[in-house]
Amino acid sequence: MEKFDHNREPSSEHDEGSDSIDLRIARRLAALRAERGWSLDALAKRTEISRASLSRVERGELSPTATMLATLCAQYGWSMSRLMAEAEQGPPSVVRATEQITWKDPATGYVRRILSPPHPQLRGEMVEIVIPGGASVSYDASPVRGMEHHVWVLDGVVDIEVEGTTLRVEKGDCARYALSGCARYECRSKRPVRYVIALVHP
Repeated sequence: MEKFDHNREPSSEHDEGSDSIDLRIARRLAALRAERGWSLDALAKRTEISRASLSRVERGELSPTATMLATLCAQYGWSMSRLMAEAEQGPPSVVRATEQITWKDPATGYVRRILSPPHPQLRGEMVEIVIPGGASVSYDASPVRGMEHHVWVLDGVVDIEVEGTTLRVEKGDCARYALSGCARYECRSKRPVRYVIALVHP
């Protein structure tokens, strides 16, 4: 089972076609830190991610893990989808399948596809997730406190731990909750799980 460590060095290898989105995410992360006037040392202290790793992520030399991105987004008050959407230039009202942003976690193989990017005048967004068999993804905190999650499983089974409660969600099932703290998503079977999350900002 995959376990996460904030100080674990992420892989520097990129899948083919991933470089452009990774570099845009890196630039956006650097801009968010600069907008707040935080030094790398200050951010390292806030996140417990090493200064060296933060520096290399912002330069696009390392691909951040899902846990690392979630930790950084929590500090900036951003959702991961918003971060990835803002790494793009002006997402259109209709997002064609070929234009949807896909990001792969180098640590677990977890894949996140942004189906409908966040919009400044709308509160909802949709994300498709695929977690490989035997893998899990943990988030230490919600980037936006009180954000609604509606998880609809398309294939497989996912176990969701939300603030001490475990929900087993199977194909066709839909789980819903307001996320304000820690969460963990685990695929215990050998087959991957695929699901859609509808997020509603408070």
